[in-house]
Amino acid sequence: MSGTDDEEEHSSAIKTPKQVITVLLAAFAFPVAIIMLLAQYVTGDPSVDPNNPKFSDEAVAKRLKPVGRLVLAGDSPQADEKMAGTSQAAATAPPAPVAAADGADKIKSIYTTSCAACHTTGAAGAPKLGDKSTWAPRIKSGTDTLYNSALKGKNAMPPKGGNASLSDADVKAVVDYMVAEAK
Repeated sequence: MSGTDDEEEHSSAIKTPKQVITVLLAAFAFPVAIIMLLAQYVTGDPSVDPNNPKFSDEAVAKRLKPVGRLVLAGDSPQADEKMAGTSQAAATAPPAPVAAADGADKIKSIYTTSCAACHTTGAAGAPKLGDKSTWAPRIKSGTDTLYNSALKGKNAMPPKGGNASLSDADVKAVVDYMVAEAK
């Protein structure tokens, strides 16, 4: 092996200063161009066809409409219609009162419609109907305390179980029903 063979094996493809400059510019220009194209792609605005029904004012308003509304006991559907400017009686009506029933059927109906969602599953720490161990300390606190909690709400439970149309007597009767189930 002669010294000329080693030099040929380790020689570079870049032989002139013009080639060095070209390689350096390409090594700088290509990554910069790619970064600029990616930035344009990411930040570029999509084209919006104003004639597309998805972008009409009505469709956008429907997508942005709140899912629900808070209805307080003192609110009337007529006042809501005046404020909203449209007829939304079905959406703003207060909770429907429990169907007229007598005695135990009425109490069970109220429990089913207003209380069972939480008191059957134990959601948000609600004592389950008939669970003596969770009801015992509450029963010891007295019926007045239980009535007050049911009427005014406690922790996650809203006043009157979320059904403001119930009378105080109906709420107390449901509390008595739930206590009787836990004894």
